[in-house]
Amino acid sequence: MSRRQRHDLDALLRSAPKTAYATVEEARASFDRMFDAPAPDGVTVREGALAGRPALEIEAGDRAGDTVVLYLHGGGYVVGSPRTHAALAGELTRRARTRLVSLDYRLAPEHPFPAAVEDALAAYRELLERGARPAGIALAGDSAGGGLAIATLLAAREAGLPMPAAAVLFSPWADLTLTGDSMETKQGLDPIFDRSDIEGYRAHYLGARDPSAPTASPALADLTGLPPLLVQAGSNELLLDDAVRLAARAAADGVDVTLRVWGGLPHVFQHQYGSVEEAGQALDDAVSFLSRAHAAAAAEDLVS
Repeated sequence: MSRRQRHDLDALLRSAPKTAYATVEEARASFDRMFDAPAPDGVTVREGALAGRPALEIEAGDRAGDTVVLYLHGGGYVVGSPRTHAALAGELTRRARTRLVSLDYRLAPEHPFPAAVEDALAAYRELLERGARPAGIALAGDSAGGGLAIATLLAAREAGLPMPAAAVLFSPWADLTLTGDSMETKQGLDPIFDRSDIEGYRAHYLGARDPSAPTASPALADLTGLPPLLVQAGSNELLLDDAVRLAARAAADGVDVTLRVWGGLPHVFQHQYGSVEEAGQALDDAVSFLSRAHAAAAAEDLVS
């Protein structure tokens, strides 16, 4: 993408009105309006349920194999739903030629930490109980959903559940202590957030709970035993260091991890796959990563 295209995308994102919402309901309604794009052609979308929670089941028309992605949407644990992320999750599904289940986990402040982790863990457990092979399951998520995906893996590890084949994380929010340097150095460069926005989401989600708890801030946790991870981010986001530090911690703990940062791009730029070349490249990279991870996990199953 040219420098001009990056400038235009940045200008577009900055032109979105910034409103101090009086209520969480108003914030949710605004987010729903902003992210109202449908799933792409080439996939089918059905209402479903997983572990007692609503879910969207998205399946590619030319599905190949029996793999499934458990998708966890972003929105600071406060806003968003499978519907707001149907376009992004659907495009990942279409390119991967797979099946995806996007979980409608409980949101804060009505259901604060660790409700989202409990729901995601229960969903993963039910996929296993329904007969899905761990080698055929992957987790994916964006922003808070990316952090939640790692938290789910940590909770599954502690519960003694087998690990899935892999996890894909788009701009994960993985440090709720907000101690990454990019929280300051990217202030003003980030066209979407400022620090107060992120502090507000944290307050709704955590309340007075410890932000350094492993399933709140997995970038600070022991990640030993987790499956291969793909972490993607844009260089112009306040949460850049969440991605960088998460990847570094995973590597230090012996996890197979790939980190890719795209220069000059914002938080969860993968949403722009229809208009930004790098967004499509990022999704293609995710598909290739998942294919390799599933193949490796299946081969390991045969050996064992």
